[in-house]
Amino acid sequence: MGYSSVKDMNTPGQRLLRPRHAAPTSPRDDTPGLSAEILSRSARRLRLLALMYAFTFFMAGYFPSFILEEARAQLLSSPIYWVPGVIAIAMALLVAAATVYARMPLTKLLNFGLVFLVLSNYGIAVAEYTHLAHVESVTWMGLSWVAVWTPLFTVAIPTRPDKALAATIASVSSVPVVIGWMILSGRTAFQPGATSFFFSIVFPYMLVVALSHAGQRAVYALGKEATRAEELGSYCLVERLGGGGMGEVWRATHRLLARPAAVKLLAVSTREGQDSEVAMRRFEREAQVTSKLRSPHTVELWDFGVAGDGRFYYVMELLDGLDLDTLVRRHGPVPAERAIFLLRQVCHSLAEAEAHGLVHRDIKPANILVCRYGGEHDFVKVLDFGIVKVTHPAARDAIVTQENVLHGTPAFIAPELVLSADTIDIRADIYSLGCVAYWLLTGDLVFRGDTPIAVMMHHAHDTPVPVSQRSELPIPPQLDQLIMRCLEKDPARRPQSARELTRLLDAIPLAEPWTEERAAEWWSRHEPPAPDSA
Repeated sequence: MGYSSVKDMNTPGQRLLRPRHAAPTSPRDDTPGLSAEILSRSARRLRLLALMYAFTFFMAGYFPSFILEEARAQLLSSPIYWVPGVIAIAMALLVAAATVYARMPLTKLLNFGLVFLVLSNYGIAVAEYTHLAHVESVTWMGLSWVAVWTPLFTVAIPTRPDKALAATIASVSSVPVVIGWMILSGRTAFQPGATSFFFSIVFPYMLVVALSHAGQRAVYALGKEATRAEELGSYCLVERLGGGGMGEVWRATHRLLARPAAVKLLAVSTREGQDSEVAMRRFEREAQVTSKLRSPHTVELWDFGVAGDGRFYYVMELLDGLDLDTLVRRHGPVPAERAIFLLRQVCHSLAEAEAHGLVHRDIKPANILVCRYGGEHDFVKVLDFGIVKVTHPAARDAIVTQENVLHGTPAFIAPELVLSADTIDIRADIYSLGCVAYWLLTGDLVFRGDTPIAVMMHHAHDTPVPVSQRSELPIPPQLDQLIMRCLEKDPARRPQSARELTRLLDAIPLAEPWTEERAAEWWSRHEPPAPDSA
């Protein structure tokens, strides 16, 4: 398989994608959610830390011996005083060299770094405590340099939290282990009781573990967020706009074009097994079809692919407006002429989809955005072709659909979707659009029920109350009749296409048509422009 690309997309967006089946630059099983760039920087920091450790150990442990005769005499009096330090320095230099010359995956190198963390702390503990044979009381006991080195290392090198926690516990255990060994072997006169040993030697390092783990988790989370921005390539995520069960939407900007965009990160990940791989193929083919829709009233999809953490994403135009659900909830039902103005634009989008053999299957107010667009007001964009169904034989190979699975939103679902989901066409979207018209004019749903199943059964079997009987606004009789036609149970009695519905809407006489001037005045009064709104 090649790249998860979409034909006819904008060229800069291709930087967003990576080969679906190519091996990643680093084994992400060890550091899920971290990019190769972050791992590479961590390797460079590991080299710096190793060199810093070697230099500090030499300056603290051996440099005074070159100047002070007494210190030199003590150092050379027994191998136990100088051999551990030499080993620790040599180990640090070996780690630094490995970050430059070793040809190993970055995650293995960082795992090697965790081993170095544990051993280097034992080197510190041995150097600090093996010369305290004369000590008899606990008064000398303070925090070791282990309490400084461990948090510094674990925060500087982002690692999976559970692995970092294990390495931290092993590291700080060096102090109790070394001192315990000295006590048991009789190498020190210090003989504390169990309680004194715990609170003076063990308990402080338990606190160090807690603090180190909290800091490491915070840094790791920041690394994942940075990865999300980095691995979306040409797009930089700026602000989270919202989220739900299917994923989350971010406002983003193109790095080179400074073009605002909306990036939707889906909840399903490529790492979640076979079902997610099927979902990915379906998502890819759906995106390929959606990208071919050129109606100005269909949301423009620019790119899609797989993010660094394995989630699917796609990039859309960022729109300044509000969906029809929010419009009615915030400002109440709209007049008939405005409803017709908006519905005609939805029909334009659906007519093109119909020509490509597509049925949207989820037409509802929340998926229809009305916005300011290129100097126009009340400009409609139809969103979310995510559960589109193919009806045209020529397009069937271009997209995967799930048969015998109920799709749609109960309050706006066509009867045939409830009763026979495998025999649907554009007339199912016509029914849903009739429900949207009902919502626009009344501020209420066609049917309500205690459960989604009850609502769907109403759509399948019950006759709705006419719009004119539930709206406080004047409704032209022709519009009232047309909406009732759209809500017919039998698809054959509805308008048979989006183009036919457009003609019928155009034929409705209006005392005062909805114009661009009226729309602009409404927007200036009710929804003043906000920068970077979506």
